Amino acid sequence: MSVRRKMEVGELYTDHCEGLPEERRAGKELVYDYNMTRPSQEAHRAELLQQLFGSVGENCWVEPPIRVAYGNHTHIGKNFYANFNFIVVDDATVTIGDNVMVAPNVTISTAGHPIDPEIRITGQQFSLPVIIEDNVWLGTGVIINPGVVIGRNSVIGAGSVVTKSIPPNVVAAGVPCRVLRDITVEDKLSFAG
Repeated sequence: MSVRRKMEVGELYTDHCEGLPEERRAGKELVYDYNMTRPSQEAHRAELLQQLFGSVGENCWVEPPIRVAYGNHTHIGKNFYANFNFIVVDDATVTIGDNVMVAPNVTISTAGHPIDPEIRITGQQFSLPVIIEDNVWLGTGVIINPGVVIGRNSVIGAGSVVTKSIPPNVVAAGVPCRVLRDITVEDKLSFAG
């Protein structure tokens, strides 16, 4: 089985072949260029995002600085906003839906390492895709772990570490993140949630 296939299906692998180091470097070069843009270079930033990510919908805004493992394994829908210090460890596919908002210092990671130290010291890792569905809001400092799906319309509270998938239409928070409540009609009357 190829390393790329192992990356897709959650098998252990090392990523030092099959053009992967060059692919990572290309993403990091684009990130460097993006992070060095001036605030007035909005059109150039938009062009760089199109080159960096696997796909980007219309009306996408990402505040620099950003960091990626690859960049091209990430697919972003329309009306996306990410604040400062957005980190995407996209060894596996990251899919972000429409109308997603990301607060400062959010990390999405698809990669992990074995717990067993004898296996871990071999340098192997695993990757599992992450999906952020439409209309999600990720609060400041949220960390999304490999294999997680955040359901449509859900809100993840600041500082949360999401280790398991979160259903649609809920407010979830904590370390580890857990569902606190459903989003209700009353939330239309309250701005604080």
